[in-house]
Amino acid sequence: MSIKDTLINGPLGFGTAPLGNMFRNIPEEESAATLEAAWAAGTRYFDTAPFYGAGLAEIRLGKELVKHKRDHYVLSTKVGRLILEETVSGPQAFGEKGTLFEHGHKNKVVYDYTADGARRSIEDSLKRMGVDRIDFVWIHDIAQDFHGDAWLSQFEIARTGAMRALSELRDEGVIAAWGLGVNRVEPIELTLGLSEVKPNGMLLAGRYSLLDHETALQRLMPAAQAQGVQIVVGGPYSSGVLAGGRHFEYAEASPEILDKVARIKALASRHGVSIKAVALQFCLAHPAVASVIPGASKPERIKEDHAALHETVPTAFWQELREQRLVAPNAPLPIDR
Repeated sequence: MSIKDTLINGPLGFGTAPLGNMFRNIPEEESAATLEAAWAAGTRYFDTAPFYGAGLAEIRLGKELVKHKRDHYVLSTKVGRLILEETVSGPQAFGEKGTLFEHGHKNKVVYDYTADGARRSIEDSLKRMGVDRIDFVWIHDIAQDFHGDAWLSQFEIARTGAMRALSELRDEGVIAAWGLGVNRVEPIELTLGLSEVKPNGMLLAGRYSLLDHETALQRLMPAAQAQGVQIVVGGPYSSGVLAGGRHFEYAEASPEILDKVARIKALASRHGVSIKAVALQFCLAHPAVASVIPGASKPERIKEDHAALHETVPTAFWQELREQRLVAPNAPLPIDR
């Protein structure tokens, strides 16, 4: 099934990682207001994961979704980690991203890419969100950034476990689609090369944005298009640095990155457009991309995202962006359609 054909009300979704208390402690009322604003603005695709605050984002999302009919929205979550009853003190150790959700729940989180682990993870997510089904399921963070040199051994567990289980659930009609949800292109390329499983789509976070797209453009996107596998782009604002923040790759942005952001912002300012509009529309210009799912933790950010999607960006801006080599010369732009 096509990811794009499954979406309701357009390609702009909402990534709920910030609502797992990423980087800061978000009050319940602020989280609820953000989700209400997303629905009111027309958002009908919501992406979440057990990892986001050790279940916190899923619980918060479920409180909003229970207000609406299940057929009126599309929902995705992820497998690969289990949230245990046991609690831990201090920041949880999730590889080099250990402090991302230090303000979330303190439940212990363990990796589990087996078939049984995937099925259990889905059941747990259904309970946390209070829903009766999940549309897309992504195998989460099965890559170098979380597993280091051991990522291939974890990938093998997923290949013989979670991938097969999700293929069965899709074929049984329990879920609509499955794929990977990762921050690196290599696991997706490896999965596309497998003959025994066929994913429907992939969630690629941070690797197809204004600031980082050349590797995906050269290697991943052509392979995905050839197989009819559509891409959901996460992190279109590159951990926030393109939207006024200081984070890139979940850490403090380097001077080089900040300089490039400044150049893009200056160009956008000269043409009277917002950098959010440029970031979102750049991602969606690639024919392999089905959806883009920026995250937010404040209601006003949701309004900005929806306005940015429909903002008119002049042809001259895109031409100058390419001329100044601020994007790869072969990157599809809206003017190429």
